[in-house]
Amino acid sequence: MMASISVDQIRKAQRANGPATVLAIGTANPPTSFYQADYPDFYFRVTKNQHMTELKDKFKRICEKTTIKKRHLYLTEDHLNQHPNLLEYMAPSLNTRQDMLVVEIPKLGKEAAMKAIKEWGQPKSRITHLIFCSTNGVDMPGADYECAKLLGLSSSVKRVMLYQQGCHAGGSVLRIAKDLAENNKGARILTVNSEITIGIFHSPDETYFDGMVGQALFGDGASATIVGADPDKEIGERPIFEMVSAAQEFIPNSDGAVDGHLTEAGLVYHIQKDVPGLISKNIEKSLVEALNPIGISDWNSLFWIVHPGGPAILNAVEAKLHLKKEKMADTRYVLSEYGNMSSVSIFFIMDKLRKRSLEEGKSTTGDGFEWGVLFGFGPGLTVETIVLHALQTS
Repeated sequence: MMASISVDQIRKAQRANGPATVLAIGTANPPTSFYQADYPDFYFRVTKNQHMTELKDKFKRICEKTTIKKRHLYLTEDHLNQHPNLLEYMAPSLNTRQDMLVVEIPKLGKEAAMKAIKEWGQPKSRITHLIFCSTNGVDMPGADYECAKLLGLSSSVKRVMLYQQGCHAGGSVLRIAKDLAENNKGARILTVNSEITIGIFHSPDETYFDGMVGQALFGDGASATIVGADPDKEIGERPIFEMVSAAQEFIPNSDGAVDGHLTEAGLVYHIQKDVPGLISKNIEKSLVEALNPIGISDWNSLFWIVHPGGPAILNAVEAKLHLKKEKMADTRYVLSEYGNMSSVSIFFIMDKLRKRSLEEGKSTTGDGFEWGVLFGFGPGLTVETIVLHALQTS
């Protein structure tokens, strides 16, 4: 008997009609926070390196240059006292780190996810896909599986797990969620990013300057979004942003600019000094490729969500593109209040942007601007570029 429907008809029926949208955002942090001005004293005291006065002074200067005021960190003095191998520079400690990470990463992710689900206002049974992302805590089954169980999601939820992607991976998660939402009619994707810096904690040492930069810069946090196409406003779905396009590329001749390697002593990473220059020299190319089809060439006519890799990167991008200072205001706020939370940071910025727009009575969730860009930068150097369309706030 001949089939009554063609493959082409089946495919068309499987696809959504409209673009993927961000329907809800949730964020979370560990309860313990550290003021940046106090952190050098804490760091050198708990690692029992107070005698390294010159190195401590150098670390203080690094902390001051970050423009960070405070950060949330899971790792406390009690944890360090219980696990002295974390205090010895480059001592074998991967098992200790893993024992904590495989438990705490999905737990922190659950906190952010519950907030996003609450804002979305729909039953968890409607979640069809879960994308989970974390730099640390590689395990099988992974944090996606554990988080799904903690949340009580359906056993048939379709899972994607991303490990060890780095700071650009917030963009990666949204790019994958966009494809899933637009190619699976009725899909509702829960994305979760959870970053805890236990994996990269190392005692100070004069031979590992990159490690000192990391101790001054990174913070812990988690984020979650609900992504779906064709939002049903009759049941209360309220889209925040539409995802118009998504692209990933690596910057030519940037090998070794940012990399990390999992070792017996935890995750060891390296950051070259020319990273801000590499990003600023190449960012306009990404903008032109993404926005030329829309007919936009005025970069100040956009709202901006940029991974806060550090003040030097933000300064270089601002100077290269002649951006007004207010364009990076939300990015700089998140860096100041939370530090660099790797793949999580862009979602804190997105959340800050849309909430501030509502509070200030702006016409759109994009601070009054219709179009915007989201940039993630990470190991490679890898660049994620997402074009967003802001929706009306009313």
